[in-house]
Amino acid sequence: MRMKSIGTLLAAGAMALGLPGAAHAQAQQSTYQSQFDSLLGTEMRAPQDFDAVYDNELEERIAQLAEGSRGRIGVYALDLTSGLEIDVLADQRFPMASTSKVAIAAVYLAGVDAGKWTLTSEWRLPRRGGAYLTAREHIDLMISKSCNACTDAILNAVGGPAVVNKWMRDAGIEDFTLTRDIATLIREDGRVDPASSVDTRDSATPRAMGKLLAGIYQGKWLSASSRAVIMDAMRATTTGKKRMRSALPVSAGLAHKTGTLSRTASDIGIFHTPDGRAIAVAIYVTGQSPSMAVENGNRGRKLEARQMRDARISTITEALYRGFTRPEDNRRVWADADYGG
Repeated sequence: MRMKSIGTLLAAGAMALGLPGAAHAQAQQSTYQSQFDSLLGTEMRAPQDFDAVYDNELEERIAQLAEGSRGRIGVYALDLTSGLEIDVLADQRFPMASTSKVAIAAVYLAGVDAGKWTLTSEWRLPRRGGAYLTAREHIDLMISKSCNACTDAILNAVGGPAVVNKWMRDAGIEDFTLTRDIATLIREDGRVDPASSVDTRDSATPRAMGKLLAGIYQGKWLSASSRAVIMDAMRATTTGKKRMRSALPVSAGLAHKTGTLSRTASDIGIFHTPDGRAIAVAIYVTGQSPSMAVENGNRGRKLEARQMRDARISTITEALYRGFTRPEDNRRVWADADYGG
């Protein structure tokens, strides 16, 4: 859902709050606006267009699943064959967490294609007594296992965050900002609540990350061999088993990268419909607990909130898979779909 549809999102949020029906539409919008404003401020929902409509039924369903009463949720999905887009808060900034590792790996691989370094070049893990690993080993581990030290080794090799930002801008992706290395990001985690604040440091929009995945998959910026390195690493991802992967059949061929920080979880990836179409997806979920005080003060509730974030990603992914699947491609999937609740 693009910015023109914010008014529809407000109405959907009001319905999620259990307010009366169409006869009280204005009251619904007013109630949810107040909630939205208290969470993010009026500037986050301007300009307003309360007469806007959803682009399609699937987008409406995703907006319902991504309602933000317990924290912001951003979704972007792109059918690389038809060009159909689904977006809910897709142009708001969210913490990238470890999903930024895809961009860092892409910058290094672009350097390989340019002859700056090789996949067999060795780089030291940035810690006391750190071992030297080949770039290929670093990239495989930073994507598939989300190795933070490997990421910082590759980030150091390419020249730091500013180089990654420039590469993204040159690729035509603007809404992406890498500020810190992973070690610093982890050390400073928790200082800003992403459910109620928008911190532009180390952030991106779901649309930006979806476009990054699409470009990598389509070979826009990398050679076939470099593209294969990053896609193979994403297919081997073992983190976030209860997120995208839990919602998709093995036949979908998911290649993805997860991200996790305090009160935020994310998953970005490429999956395939039964007829072979590639779908680029980026999902960012924040909050999902009754309050930060409750979550931080009780380990059980904190774990519950993490599970709820994972469940949100899984549910949205399942809806996207069903929505992008054509009835003639997989009748069983559509027969099982329940868009009523």
